Amino acid sequence: MLKRAAVLMLSLSITACANLSTQSLFSHYSASNAQAHEALQQGNYALAVEALPESPAGDILDGMERGRVNFVAEQYPDSFAALQRADMAVKEQQRQASIQISEGLNQAGALLTNDNMITYQPADYELGFMHLYLALNYIKQKDLEGALVEARRANQVQEAARKLREAELGQAAQEAQRNGLSQNLGAVLARYPDAGEKLANVQNGYLFYLSGILYEADGDLNSAYIDYKRALAVAPDNMYIANTVLRLATRMQMTEDLKPLQARYGRYTPEKAGAGRVVILDEQGVVQARDGWRLPLWLPDSRGDGVIYNLALPYYRDMPRQNLSSLMLDDQAVKAGELANVNNMAKSSLNEELPVIAVRQALRVVAKNEVRKSAAKNGNDIGNVLANIFNTLTEQPDTRSWQSLPSSISMYHTDLKAGIHKLSWNGQSLDVKVAAGRTTMVWVSRQGNQLSWWSVLLGES
Repeated sequence: MLKRAAVLMLSLSITACANLSTQSLFSHYSASNAQAHEALQQGNYALAVEALPESPAGDILDGMERGRVNFVAEQYPDSFAALQRADMAVKEQQRQASIQISEGLNQAGALLTNDNMITYQPADYELGFMHLYLALNYIKQKDLEGALVEARRANQVQEAARKLREAELGQAAQEAQRNGLSQNLGAVLARYPDAGEKLANVQNGYLFYLSGILYEADGDLNSAYIDYKRALAVAPDNMYIANTVLRLATRMQMTEDLKPLQARYGRYTPEKAGAGRVVILDEQGVVQARDGWRLPLWLPDSRGDGVIYNLALPYYRDMPRQNLSSLMLDDQAVKAGELANVNNMAKSSLNEELPVIAVRQALRVVAKNEVRKSAAKNGNDIGNVLANIFNTLTEQPDTRSWQSLPSSISMYHTDLKAGIHKLSWNGQSLDVKVAAGRTTMVWVSRQGNQLSWWSVLLGES
């Protein structure tokens, strides 16, 4: 019994050292991040920064969380540094992608803990947001070239992540079939809460539209037009995006595109001479945190005996959406259109990951049962009880995700005469500088009754 206990403790020590967080053995990420998440929801930005846990999920997720929270808290150097650390960690992870594909399932099956001890791999949409917030940091620094670099890198990184995910899904299917788990897991997946399948759940309209703004400010109308059209494909009912696409299609004389665009959205009305364009990007709320969802699963062990296990899977609860009052621009209500829904993107991403997660967990619970049976051999009831307790306590859902992102993003644009205009909300106001023939970008983030915001005349040094 002592020998088996020593082996078990050695396995746990190796796992904990590799991931620098023994907390993950008996808890999960959403629990450790709950105080920071709640503070951000309430608009208490300083407390949210202070309450962030110390690297419970590694350099990537920690860097992304700190990058976003510090950005909203207007601690821009800290935000930029944290996001750069996350970016470097992502580069290293993707450099070793082939190794991680080969080790991912084997590691989960061999170590008798939970998925929280496996190296965190950010979702595609999270990688896109990482580069988006790096770009926003550059925009705040009035560095258009740096922001454009991040816009270009966003598509490259997401493509690399997509290929990695497809390889993992393929291996998960092979593992399930080889271990006779396919039918059982199919029953689990059929009962799992689903987010639905829409283009807006897998493509980031916020990233596309911001990229288009940057390309247009740099004079690259062709690249801007491509990304504006991508944003319109994601949010086809957003008239502000449609108006933007119509404006460039008209200017660039895209005859073939104009006919179907005009048939659906009408003709573009040119802006007044001497006016400048104001684009407001309005981030609202905080994305949902993952919760735990348990479901019994019948699996055969190595002796052919049927055993009922409890799978602990991450999922998202259905939550009501918070409605905020309108921003006011020159005392007129800003009637914005939705650009992206991050809650739906997060749910869709988890649904894509679920087959891999379920296979890993099924393999692990079988392995845990083998340890329990070994401990119970020769009438060792104490070992059997201890193994049962350990198996129950360590089966925790993997709730790691970027939990400081906004829940949704809306946008608005209008043409205004050159000069200083006033944006206001909840007793606070911001001066917006407008120049003829130029674009002014306003970034807003609102949580609770608080907000963080700034305005930049693009191209101004």
